[in-house]
Amino acid sequence: MTGVEVLERVVIRFAGDSGDGMQLTGDRFTHDSATMGNDISTLPNFPAEIRAPQGTLPGVSSFQVHFANFDIVTPGDHPDVLVAMNPAALKANLKDLPRGGLVLVDTAEFTKRNLTKVGYEANPLEDGSLTDYQVVALDLTGLAVGSVKEFGLGRKESARSKNMFALGLLNWLYSRPTEGTEQFLAEKFAKKPEIRDANIAAFRAGYAYGETTEEFAVRYEVAKAPMQPGIYRQISGNLATSYGLIVGAEKAGLQLFLGSYPITPASDILHELSKHKDQGVITFQAEDEIAGVGAALGASFAGALGVTSTSGPGIALKAETIGLGVMTELPLVVVDVQRAGPSTGMPTKTEQADLLQVMYGRNGEAPLPVLAPATPADCFEMAVEAVRIAVTYRTPVIFLSDGYLANGAEPWRIPEIDQIPQIDPNFATGPNDGEDFLPYKRDPETLARAWAKPGTPGLEHRIGGIEKADGTGNISYDPANHDHMVRLRQAKVDGIVRDIPDVEVDDPTGDAKVLVLGWGSTYGPIAAAVRRVRKDGRAIAQTHVRHLNPLPANLGEVLKRYEKVIVPEMNLGQFAMMLRAKYLVDVQSYSRVFGLPISLNELAADLEQEIDALTPSGQGQVADVDAPQGPGSEDMGDGELAPDSEQAQLRAESARINPTTEEQK
Repeated sequence: MTGVEVLERVVIRFAGDSGDGMQLTGDRFTHDSATMGNDISTLPNFPAEIRAPQGTLPGVSSFQVHFANFDIVTPGDHPDVLVAMNPAALKANLKDLPRGGLVLVDTAEFTKRNLTKVGYEANPLEDGSLTDYQVVALDLTGLAVGSVKEFGLGRKESARSKNMFALGLLNWLYSRPTEGTEQFLAEKFAKKPEIRDANIAAFRAGYAYGETTEEFAVRYEVAKAPMQPGIYRQISGNLATSYGLIVGAEKAGLQLFLGSYPITPASDILHELSKHKDQGVITFQAEDEIAGVGAALGASFAGALGVTSTSGPGIALKAETIGLGVMTELPLVVVDVQRAGPSTGMPTKTEQADLLQVMYGRNGEAPLPVLAPATPADCFEMAVEAVRIAVTYRTPVIFLSDGYLANGAEPWRIPEIDQIPQIDPNFATGPNDGEDFLPYKRDPETLARAWAKPGTPGLEHRIGGIEKADGTGNISYDPANHDHMVRLRQAKVDGIVRDIPDVEVDDPTGDAKVLVLGWGSTYGPIAAAVRRVRKDGRAIAQTHVRHLNPLPANLGEVLKRYEKVIVPEMNLGQFAMMLRAKYLVDVQSYSRVFGLPISLNELAADLEQEIDALTPSGQGQVADVDAPQGPGSEDMGDGELAPDSEQAQLRAESARINPTTEEQK
């Protein structure tokens, strides 16, 4: 009888050809882990091509899921388990698997032709090159084909169910439930009953194979993670962004209008919002990026909430119209889901290199607020915040996400919508200067100009891209007026600092000499690395910035408290340069541009070196750490560590998961 071993955390990577369904397989395993109450973090990684050459290294698609019984903040640097559907998947991913890790391979794909495609001179399953790993070599294709024989599908169609066979086997190995995936398959293929039944049969066969085979000495269990009371679901960054925009518009009493052109990795926002006509959402798929933002700005002029979504190349094309939004002072939310560049770059890989573009990439002095969510779940809150600032201050707002946040998933505690504050659009309803209406007369507190819906009797007015005379909004070429208006528009954006929270520094001992400052999706790797450094006996401080323009009021004072400030980011030091220029502090850049999230292990090791360089007396020497590990890993410093206390496990963003949305008491 197979024994059961209890683990604290496991990282599994599903990898195969881009047509093998690895994204679906990983997503379903994530949902099944969610049902168990584990905390989860995921990293989809796939080619930009719709179908890269089959069986080649460029065609490898993978999905990594990290699940644990404690608060985790990254998808993990290295997998404990690699599921490789073909030689290309094995070769592309084996380097990331620690010695002793589990490798599950489909032997049916290890043909001479497929081995030659990726440069294997001999079959690695037979030449002894995998002796450092636990290898389970199964004819997944043959087993799957046999399990669906009764449904009369052809060989090719039957073989496509091998991913479900593998999923069933992994669900058994890690004690995952099966009901959720079976229900999903029944609904997804409801109109194709033979495909539905075959996939369910293959999934069940994989689970049954695990129960009957002698390939595994033990199976594993990972207990539930602590969570705050509430209703939970899994959410990706793009989905959270979409929901946040819907809620923000509803709280402002405005119709949401999305003008967008499809672009990776932002397209899912367009896809999702198009499903919500019942919420008053209008989506317009434009012929190009310029038309998309133009339509969105026009919607804002008409009294709706204009939104446009794109990635870096689209921001370049939208820049002129965003500048028009700055001049006309209309609310506009611009979602930039960053990807690796320049030019087309690597469309499906992540990066943070659009920061300077969104800050300064417009002609003239064209200031606007810039926000950056920290996690996939945080995209909801920051999308609502983007709507609030855009509507309250009459300005375009850049919402700066990235591919890692957009496609990655984590737990999200569904908020009580009635507890989210209302947003007052404060439309002009009558004259504001005696019997006249002045479109550029301002609120003395926010400096926001009056916003009148076109067609409101008595409030007829003109706006456009040419410089405005203060108050009246008439065309003006007066030098003094231009200087005044430039400074006024800047003062409006600068004044938002009074309306955003100060940064909070996590410095438990108060003795830290090094501060790690992050923005955007670096939150996870930084938080995990800081945990590691502290467990190793060193003092270190951490803070994270979500409002990038204007910056929080206390940030300058915080930076000057520490001997060294390190800013990890997925670019060549853009935010570090901004901080240096603004605060005259010798901020140290930590740059990584691999198209992947920053490695928590590399970051932790580098931070320890920086700390030790400031403490030559020997303080902060490395202590032995019993890090919770997945099966087979011999590198005890490789896994993400649990927080020091249960209170720390309850993340500020309340990101826990239960896709069945049962209330947790």
